[in-house]
Amino acid sequence: MRLSVKAEEVATFYGRMLDHEYTTKEVFRKNFFNDWRKEMTAEEREVIKSLDKCDFTEIHRYFVDKAAARRVLTREEKQKLKEEAEKLQQEFGYCILDGHREKIGNFKTEPPGLFRGRGDHPKMGMLKRRVMPEDVVINCSRDSKIPKPPAGHQWKEVRSDNTVMWLAAWTESIQNSIKYVMLNPCSKLKGEKAWQKFETARRLRGFVDEIRSQYRADWKSQEMKTRQRAVALYFIDKLALRAGNEKEDGEAADTVGCCSLRVEHVQLHPEADGCQHVVEFDFPGKDSIRYYNRVPVEKPVYKNLQLFMKNKDPQDDLFDRLTTTSLNKHLHELMDGLTAKVFRTYNASVTLQEQLRALTRAEDSIAAKILSYNRANRAVAILCNHQRATSSTFEKSMQNLQTKIQVKKEQVAEARAELRKARAEHKAQGDGKSGSVLEKKRRLLEKLQEQLAWLSVQATDKEENKQVALSTSKLNYLDPRISIAWCKRFRVPVEKIYSKTQRERFAWALAMAGEDFEF
Repeated sequence: MRLSVKAEEVATFYGRMLDHEYTTKEVFRKNFFNDWRKEMTAEEREVIKSLDKCDFTEIHRYFVDKAAARRVLTREEKQKLKEEAEKLQQEFGYCILDGHREKIGNFKTEPPGLFRGRGDHPKMGMLKRRVMPEDVVINCSRDSKIPKPPAGHQWKEVRSDNTVMWLAAWTESIQNSIKYVMLNPCSKLKGEKAWQKFETARRLRGFVDEIRSQYRADWKSQEMKTRQRAVALYFIDKLALRAGNEKEDGEAADTVGCCSLRVEHVQLHPEADGCQHVVEFDFPGKDSIRYYNRVPVEKPVYKNLQLFMKNKDPQDDLFDRLTTTSLNKHLHELMDGLTAKVFRTYNASVTLQEQLRALTRAEDSIAAKILSYNRANRAVAILCNHQRATSSTFEKSMQNLQTKIQVKKEQVAEARAELRKARAEHKAQGDGKSGSVLEKKRRLLEKLQEQLAWLSVQATDKEENKQVALSTSKLNYLDPRISIAWCKRFRVPVEKIYSKTQRERFAWALAMAGEDFEF
């Protein structure tokens, strides 16, 4: 069937994703089909009434072939594409800020497509519409050269606001949230903001003992409002929960944070998993990612939760006397600049530092030290509930890795036999030539053993991290000075921990952190 241009474009968005897990989800399929039908002509809607009867395999094959063709491009063709991308980067990817040429982070708007979301987002599969110049607000100084919109179009607005960091903004069509063009994380201004964020979290060190003593005392307060605030603060501190009520206006997803927990999200167990006073949490967190945790709590917290839940329906608020606004006001009173996110950053960084101390041994190989680092990072990711779905290619890549390990084991066994043979020959002959051969065989065995150890560490790391997203905490919640100091202390190359882009992002930390840095 020959489709109209609009209907065909939306069909290609779905066809391109045909082998993706999303297209098996009923919510995704339903939302896609509803939005696709809106783009069809009346005649097309008369014919296409059921997604189950549509065959997208030809469209999917087109994109598979296109990807295959890209993979076999010649070096010259790849170089040409790289040069074209660099030309775009030079033209649109920089701005002048306070007289300095600074790199822009994302100078392209998001293309149209199907919204994916994270977790079980109720809007997954909906059509993400094309951003037009008429949607975009440009922010630049009055005396700057204003970028020209495409021919026949105009910007929504051009303004000069030096109190914000964004250079352009538009509202996306799915959740009506504002998207921004920002400076690159490695820019001077972004680096200063990051430094301030981690310094605020470090400052919490001097207040945290007093804050903890205060909220413990407040568990016995005569005021229900104070008790609820104290228990919520305990959860924000100990479990790194978000404050809650952070949804964008118009967001349909029922996402929950600490202040917006309902009775149905919490179950109390007098005893479970060999512990007393266990609280079971089960709720959709940020980006609709499920937060599930069973954790033993202190007895007064448990007793207070029983009190808060008494005579309430499952849909009722657990903390009905508490709001995010009142909690944040209280946090500001405890310490200037303190928010739930500062607590999260503080506890994440402290956890990393403690885990690195506990797991790292100076005598370990570089590979073993990196495994220890990733395990410490994973402890933080688990604390912050940074989950991800296991990749569809995980099993295949693990099989490939195990095959490499097996081949390397055989090479090690062969090299060990060769070394034994060379040792026997050297013992019999005792000349310089046989000694040189022996040394060569010994070095080869050492090299192969090192490669085998590295592959084994990779396999362990891959298995342990298959459902945990390490990069979110690593880039946003962990003071990079901790990692850099650890690298210097244990003689681990920084490039083994941070990529080139990440090293540019944390240039300020690389310049500041010595091996004796303490968070």
